[in-house]
Amino acid sequence: MTTATPTRAARASRTNRPGADLRPVSFATLTLVEWRKQLDTRAGRWMLAVIAIITAGVLAVMMFVNGGNHSFGAYVTATTTPMAMLLPIVGVLAATAEWSQRTALVTFTLEPRRTRVGLAKVVAAIGSGLALIVLTVGLAALAHLIVVAFRDADPAWDLTARGLAYLALTVVLFMAQGVGFGLLLRSTPAAIVTLLMAPTIFSIVGSLVPGMADVLPWVDLSTASTPLLSDAAMPGEAWAQLVTASLIWVVAPLAGGLWRTARSEISSS
Repeated sequence: MTTATPTRAARASRTNRPGADLRPVSFATLTLVEWRKQLDTRAGRWMLAVIAIITAGVLAVMMFVNGGNHSFGAYVTATTTPMAMLLPIVGVLAATAEWSQRTALVTFTLEPRRTRVGLAKVVAAIGSGLALIVLTVGLAALAHLIVVAFRDADPAWDLTARGLAYLALTVVLFMAQGVGFGLLLRSTPAAIVTLLMAPTIFSIVGSLVPGMADVLPWVDLSTASTPLLSDAAMPGEAWAQLVTASLIWVVAPLAGGLWRTARSEISSS
């Protein structure tokens, strides 16, 4: 009896200590928090709204051009091009939120494992991009139904599962690229300008240099990802080109951004 009492007391004291019931933050919780951050900021909400407005505008124009007589795949492809340009900016905004809002110290105090936070940003950004793809495909299907029903257009439901998979892969690559540039540069203006200008300048210079035409698909992501906008099967060489270009423009910035986030000093200003 005398030995059991101290044991219970010691156990009770350990249970009642501050922080005794605290558990590590799960990765799912981190992802949800990072996804909510994309909607909490005014810039993030406006960027998503602009993408939705442009998508609806492109579909509306196509419904009047040529009597709206376009295939379902054409509607989807037409909306993919502006999304491919704007979705990486959503990734940049998601990655630079801690530094633009000066909340990095709070975030990494609550979750010291910084790499997990960075990966949660990647997953949340990709999730937002895939959700927009679902919305786009739904709007394209609605537009095609309207022109078939009210404008006597020919029904052509030609988008296959492979085409949808290509679109999803395109979103994954460009959203991860945006997060990578954001984590690497930590400045929203610098990351957006670099993300938009560097690949464009690289493509222009590469097209002007003699002998670069054969090398460009291997090192330029926009050129290597162009076959993803079609529904045709990609040959092995095209997949190899996409992998090498993705290593340069997606994996390298993302790895560098995660490394910098994990290693650099974090301050409140």
